[in-house]
Amino acid sequence: MRAVILCGGKGTRLRPYTTVLPKPLMPIGEMPILEVVMRQLKHAGIDRITMAVGYLAELLEAFFRDGSRIGVPIDYSIESQPLGTVGPLTLIDGLDEPFLMMNGDVLTDLDYSDLLRYHRACGGVATIASYEREVKIDFGVIRTNDANAITEYIEKPSYKYQVSMGIYVFQPEVLKLLKRNERLDFPDLVQLLIARGEKVVSYPFSGYWLDMGRPDDYERAIEEFENRKHEFLRD
Repeated sequence: MRAVILCGGKGTRLRPYTTVLPKPLMPIGEMPILEVVMRQLKHAGIDRITMAVGYLAELLEAFFRDGSRIGVPIDYSIESQPLGTVGPLTLIDGLDEPFLMMNGDVLTDLDYSDLLRYHRACGGVATIASYEREVKIDFGVIRTNDANAITEYIEKPSYKYQVSMGIYVFQPEVLKLLKRNERLDFPDLVQLLIARGEKVVSYPFSGYWLDMGRPDDYERAIEEFENRKHEFLRD
């Protein structure tokens, strides 16, 4: 199976680190986060990787080249302008079979081969890997009626949500909804699929997942990787 890895973003939340390196090349331990991802994909049976690149693309190409060092063929699709999180797929030829798409900065111990089996078994056009995230509110939350009379006061509540992990599996027919070189983000595609009555399923995951979006997340990723390296890089 083929995997498309999105690597075109500027990683603005991780500045100043990302002023000189694209976020997928940020090192955790002795290798960049994207190499960890690629080695996990290889272990799961992915036999071709396409990197959708834009910002600092030349650094990514110089580091990974054709993929021979990792053992998986790598090719590159270059955005001349930002196309969002789904639009880059319109520039990639040959996506005529089910494929995996994901962000290039996700630290997780998810079993990609199990995700692919789940997608095939569910029979949907798209599968979204999801994770339960608890959001804590640091304030007292007030609920009122139409007359502004307080009906409930909740001190510092917490809420649980299923959130997208930035890892997806698509059937090729999804691409028929996209227009070449037209910007489109993943949430818009999901809403379009649901509106059309297509089956979009969630793959609930309860293992380890960390999105390296902010500097404190990056520092945490470095520590977690060193302490649990064998969980992220299986032989």
